[in-house]
Amino acid sequence: MIKKLLPAFAALLIVIFYSSCRVIDNGCGFVLDPAIKAPDSEIVRLDKFITDNGITGFTKHSSGLYYKITNPGTGNFPDQCNLVGVTYTGKLTNGTVFDASATTVYLSLKDLILGWRVGLPLIKSGGSIQLYIPPDFGYGNKASGSIPANSILYFDVSLNAVK
Repeated sequence: MIKKLLPAFAALLIVIFYSSCRVIDNGCGFVLDPAIKAPDSEIVRLDKFITDNGITGFTKHSSGLYYKITNPGTGNFPDQCNLVGVTYTGKLTNGTVFDASATTVYLSLKDLILGWRVGLPLIKSGGSIQLYIPPDFGYGNKASGSIPANSILYFDVSLNAVK
């Protein structure tokens, strides 16, 4: 009897072993390419803006956006599949505020502009970050509300929660 069950038991162990080694999809179906990069012409334009305006204390990300972590936070880092609870101010480079939220709003990170999808995972819940975003990582060559086409965007974002 034991000799007959031994092959079945061995097969069960193999299935358990291999299933524990596979990557489990979290179900949101979105992964951000870590090598993503803004077009070179936009990076040059953003570099010039940063230099010409004497903006200091920002780090240039490999994607081309600039960021300054003003508070790293202490909670969880968000991933592309999380809901993020944020307060924020969005401005054009001339200082015009085009959007803001003083109360926490919950948004799916994977559905936000590319600049946020790249920038917010740099901080943990409870943190805050400032972002200068090249046009292609914002609204690109299409105007959106009061945002002109091909606009460099500035955001000051507090990451209040990660769900």
